[in-house]
Amino acid sequence: MSRSGVRSVVWTFLVVAVVLGALFGFKFWRAHKAFEAMAHRGPYVVAVSAAPAETVPWQRRIRAVASLVPEEGVALTAQLPGQVTGIYFHSGESVRKGQRLLQIDDSNQLAQLASDRASETLDHLNYQRSVSLYKLRAASRESLDAARAAYDMARAAVANDRATLAKLAVSAPFSGHIGIRNVSVGQYLTPGTQIAALTTWNPLRAEFTVPQEQMALVRPGQKVSVRVNEFSASSFPGHVSALDSQVDAGTRNVTVEAMIPNGKFLLRPGMFGTVQVDVGSATPMLAVPTVAISYSSFGDYVYVVKTRKAAGKTLRVAIATPVHPGDTRAGMTEILSGLKAGDLVVIAGQVKLRSGMPVVLHGGKT
Repeated sequence: MSRSGVRSVVWTFLVVAVVLGALFGFKFWRAHKAFEAMAHRGPYVVAVSAAPAETVPWQRRIRAVASLVPEEGVALTAQLPGQVTGIYFHSGESVRKGQRLLQIDDSNQLAQLASDRASETLDHLNYQRSVSLYKLRAASRESLDAARAAYDMARAAVANDRATLAKLAVSAPFSGHIGIRNVSVGQYLTPGTQIAALTTWNPLRAEFTVPQEQMALVRPGQKVSVRVNEFSASSFPGHVSALDSQVDAGTRNVTVEAMIPNGKFLLRPGMFGTVQVDVGSATPMLAVPTVAISYSSFGDYVYVVKTRKAAGKTLRVAIATPVHPGDTRAGMTEILSGLKAGDLVVIAGQVKLRSGMPVVLHGGKT
């Protein structure tokens, strides 16, 4: 390369170096000024809302999953085999106690009843004659007893026929709501074949279990409330009616039964929901708004607003404080340990916080 070519490369290199130096120098100067401005302005302050931890009356409650079962419920079946000759109900309707629901062919039994009633009439007349003859000493005591026995047997045969006829007519054992029928006219039924389900809807029984450790807290008469997903905005009140006579040896739980009035028929047997039992009387407990609690795998905590002095100034700072939360209801959570009454906890703005950061309060209860 000639001397002029070398000189051109050197000048190009110098120009590029000067331009890059000027560019990086300008960026460094801007960063330095920004740092000086931030240092002059002070630490970053987060705007938060806060509320005090309060001592409130707290009703102790037991919660469990409950199944709703009817107070009376049965699967209607035939007691005797035979062909269905009549069905006298519609699926899903209400029926009265004693109402005939289904008829099984009883023609043979009716004929047998007519025969046995004729025999009963004849045996009755023979017995009356024997009584008259015995009074006249024209008949022995043995013949009178035989006539009496024959009459009693005839009466028993008629009673048996009538009992059989009653079993061939399936009737409602109690008033309630009948389900979907599973049989048809002309079908031959055998004992055990389900005709339909008959249940009562008011009241319903809510059955649930509690651990044996809580068994002593539950007593008949205590108020309960049941919620189901279908009517999440409503609760259905009731009361504890009974506890099972023994604790399940496998689970160490005891079954509890509660009666739930269902006058509007909103609930149905077979539903499940959550039941809440109020136990004991309300006691003072420390509580904070539920939104104040941050949950993590390392432990639950809240940010407590405290006052600190730095560089002659009084600052409010948020300190992450571990807590042991308890029950939650109506937007409040009881605090079993970690706070005291009056502690100011952050209820909004936690996402921007780190423990020890300065804060300024707005909104909430201060």
